[in-house]
Amino acid sequence: MKYLLDTHTFLWWHDQPNCLSPIVLEICQDTDNKLFLSMISVWEIQIKLQLNKLTLNTPLVKMLALQQLNGIHIMPIEVSHILELQNLPLFHKDPFDRLIIAQSRVENAILLSKDEQFQSYPVTVIW
Repeated sequence: MKYLLDTHTFLWWHDQPNCLSPIVLEICQDTDNKLFLSMISVWEIQIKLQLNKLTLNTPLVKMLALQQLNGIHIMPIEVSHILELQNLPLFHKDPFDRLIIAQSRVENAILLSKDEQFQSYPVTVIW
């Protein structure tokens, strides 16, 4: 299966896997699953680091390298992802989250997110 990790899911998977639900933890540990992190999440993390709204125990560049060795693939932002935004109602105002939802739809990936607002959209979300 193909799964797209929300930003908090990625951060918790790296540093605090006990914060993940049992099913999300199982999905992340199953090497048969394809796990993706959106480039938008990388961008969001970097912005929050620079604004001092986020602190990491591991530098972002090292975290990304370690997780890529663990099988997480970086999903680039494509024009089709941006254009998919026109098909999403404005339930969620966060532009990072809206683009992750759009990517999930275009790439037919299941979202791994605790964000309850994602449930308002026509995507499959597991938590």
